[in-house]
Amino acid sequence: MNAAAAKPNTKPALVVIGNGMAGMRTVEELQKLAPDLYDITVFGAEPYGNYNRILLSPVLAGEKTVDDIMLHTREWYERNGVTLHAGDPVVHIDRRRRVVRAQSGKEVRYDRLLLATGSKPFIIPVPGHQLPGVIAFRDIQDVETMLEASRNHTHAVVIGGGLLGLEAANGLLRQGMQVTVVHVTDALMNQQLDKPAAQLLQKALEGKGLNFMLSAQTAEIVGPDRVTAVRFKDGSEIPADLVVMTAGVRPNIELAKAAGLHCDRAIVVDDTLQTYDPRVYAVGECVQHRSALFGLVAPIWEQARVCGAHLAGAGHRRYVQQASPTRLKVTGVDLYSVGDFIGGEGSEDLVLRDARRGVYKRLVLKGGCVIGAVLYGDVQDGPWYFDLIQNRTDISAIRQHLLFGQALCAA
Repeated sequence: MNAAAAKPNTKPALVVIGNGMAGMRTVEELQKLAPDLYDITVFGAEPYGNYNRILLSPVLAGEKTVDDIMLHTREWYERNGVTLHAGDPVVHIDRRRRVVRAQSGKEVRYDRLLLATGSKPFIIPVPGHQLPGVIAFRDIQDVETMLEASRNHTHAVVIGGGLLGLEAANGLLRQGMQVTVVHVTDALMNQQLDKPAAQLLQKALEGKGLNFMLSAQTAEIVGPDRVTAVRFKDGSEIPADLVVMTAGVRPNIELAKAAGLHCDRAIVVDDTLQTYDPRVYAVGECVQHRSALFGLVAPIWEQARVCGAHLAGAGHRRYVQQASPTRLKVTGVDLYSVGDFIGGEGSEDLVLRDARRGVYKRLVLKGGCVIGAVLYGDVQDGPWYFDLIQNRTDISAIRQHLLFGQALCAA
C-alpha cells in the first residue's frame, strides 16, 4: 500500500517509530492533553503490544508471565484509535516527502514523526560471538531462548556484572542452571556501587549459588556449531552451553542517521525533545540531550511528559535533566546510590558497617553538604539523602547523627 492510498486526511498524522515504553508513554501523555488531535500510527519491531521491559527478569525467574508485563494490549490500541503495525519495523524515512516505509513495504505519511527506537545490546565482537547459544538480554524472544536453554543445558555464563547481568544470572539460577558471571572490572555494579558495597553484594549472591570471575577479559567464545566454552585472555576457559551478553547498550540511531537527522552518540534533541527537523521528535534511550544519554526510567518518563505536551500544542514545558537516584532490588538485596559516591579532593566519607545485619552506608560530604550516598541493605533514608544532595542542605548541625537517618536527625 502506498502513502496515497492512506485513509482520507482529516487530522494531522503522527507516526511513532518504536512501540516500547518511551514512545507509548509519550502517546499516553499526548492523549491526556489532546486525545483527538492526531491520526496515530505506531510501528514496532517486535510482534507484541507494548510491554514493561524492566520486568523481563521476573519472567525469566518464573515469577511473572509475558501477559503479566503487557502495558498496552492490542485491544488498547483499537480502543484508543491507534493503528499498530507490530513486527514490522520501519526501514526508511523520507523527510522530503514526509513518508516512512516499513519492512513489509507499507508506507505511511506523517505531519509529525516521533522516534523512539531505543537502544540495542552491545555484543562484544570476540571470535565466536555469532555462535548459536550466544544472546543478549533485551526482549521477550531472548527470555524464551534462555528458558529453552535452561530446559536442555547446564552451564550458563553471563558476561557483564551490572544490574542486567545479575538479574539474568539470578533468573537462570532459578531455572536450575549453573551460572558464572564474568565481569571485566574488580567490582560488581561499579557504575552504581563503591567497592565495599559491591563486595557485600557479591558475598550475598555467592550465598545463593552464583559464581563470579572478576577482572576477567573474554578472548573467545568456543564451539564447533554451538557454544561449548568461554576462553579468557589468560588462556583459561570455563564450560558454557549458553552465553548471555549484558555488557551495555548502544543507542539505535541508524535510521535517524540515514534520514539525515543530526546525530552525535545518539539523536540530538533540544529542550522540547525536537530534533534539528522541527517535524521530528525523539525520546528515550535513542536521544542525546545536552550531551547526556539516558537509560533510567525517571528521566525518560519526564521526556515523555514534555514531548507529549509539545505534540499536543501545549508546549510550555522544557526538559531539564535531574540527578536520578538508582534504587534497585538485586535478587532480594536492597541498594540505593545517588550523586558523587566516590568523592575526591576535599571530600570526606562517613561510613557505617553492620556486618551482622548486612547493612552498609557511605555518605560523601564536601563543603558542609552531602554530595553522594551508597546504601546497602537498609535504603529507607535514600530519598531523604537525595533531597539533602539536591537542595545542597548544610548538614553541619546534624553531621554526627547523619548516618543514623532522618528520624534521629529530626529528633
